[in-house]
Amino acid sequence: MNILFISLGCDKNLVDTEVMLGLLASRGYEMTDDETQADIIVINTCCFIHDAKEESIQNILEMAEYKKEGKVKALIVTGCLAERYRQDILDEIPEVDEVLGTTAYDKILDAVDRALEGKHSVILSELDALPLPETKRLVTTGGHFAYLKIAEGCDKHCTYCIIPKIRGNFRSVPMERLIREAQELADQGVKELILVAQETTLYGKDLYGEKSLHRLLRELCRISGIRWIRILYCYPEEITDELIQVVKEEEKVCNYLDLPIQHASDEILKRMGRRTTKQELKDIIGKLRREIPDICLRTTLITGFPGETEEQHEELAEFVDEMEFDRLGVFTYSPEEGTPAASMPDQIDEEIKEERQAELMELQQEIAFDNAESMIGKEVLVMIEGKVADENAYVGRTYRDAPNVDGLIFINTDEELLSGDFARVKVTGALEYDLIGELL
Repeated sequence: MNILFISLGCDKNLVDTEVMLGLLASRGYEMTDDETQADIIVINTCCFIHDAKEESIQNILEMAEYKKEGKVKALIVTGCLAERYRQDILDEIPEVDEVLGTTAYDKILDAVDRALEGKHSVILSELDALPLPETKRLVTTGGHFAYLKIAEGCDKHCTYCIIPKIRGNFRSVPMERLIREAQELADQGVKELILVAQETTLYGKDLYGEKSLHRLLRELCRISGIRWIRILYCYPEEITDELIQVVKEEEKVCNYLDLPIQHASDEILKRMGRRTTKQELKDIIGKLRREIPDICLRTTLITGFPGETEEQHEELAEFVDEMEFDRLGVFTYSPEEGTPAASMPDQIDEEIKEERQAELMELQQEIAFDNAESMIGKEVLVMIEGKVADENAYVGRTYRDAPNVDGLIFINTDEELLSGDFARVKVTGALEYDLIGELL
């Protein structure tokens, strides 16, 4: 039987998808990317912000049409939207057979069996469960890089965020399990591990009584075959001196950190339930740059949070200008039902949110373009991602670029390169966010 899998949302969701694909493949199911050939369709949903929710609902409705026509035997919905609106999905979209909560993805085979028997139900596990099936994941990222999810859930309870209610409290995956999984990925040809969680910096606190990300990184660096290790979702207030030392000392750990700071006004940070002040953010950013001069810092911001004044927006813009982040993304605030921020007074008009977002992105664009220009003449190590169609050119990433969110480097060469190869490249030009280079 052919299964079509649609994975929406973040890279943490993608890891859950890959686990489910591994379980289905172990049962002998064939995978297809053509909905007209699918016997079973599984949609792993997201509902972090309004747009993600809309995309998830749209996908379910589109796939429900194939079920209506009788082409598809089973339609299953999993992930965050499924956890949050489980009964609503079954009630409102009768074509959906089974709904799986966020911690029940290891029960995908049961869900398929039940759906094929014509049953309609919700399958849940405890919200703080940590499913760790032994079956190998089916990596969908091309084989040369893979995400390693080191923890699940979050204890921070920021006032705008629904994640603790749909993903549970923070819980780390045991270190020995992660080392085994990383070894399996390396054996399959993965060369870059990208560590993800709702928050990577707290890793191990619940299991070992102290933050242990630095210890995990040291262990992962011992795995032969792994060339790069990249860390995403680091809460700035949780960055330890030990972590900084590991990034400094271990050659395999990319000098790259993703710090979601969200804002720079103390008043807004407080209303958001964040645990840093503007000065503390400046201090940690300054420390990282002193200790690791070539570090690449990525961040994300939320603009238009309830009560954000024009002055506070200006304060954020000044902060962005002063900090000169290497990579930056800006989201407009999305009120999520069930979160404290959704019922706060002084909600901001969508138009103003979008104007503020555009202003910040324009400011960052100048910084990013200057950064790209400053790379000209430098030699960099590049991981090849693939060939440019119909040209003697390849596309790749430097240590400064996480896949799908950051820039690329285009390399003109007659030599034959493969995805996952590493090459020394001299940067010869800059195209806005991307670079151009030649093989050394």
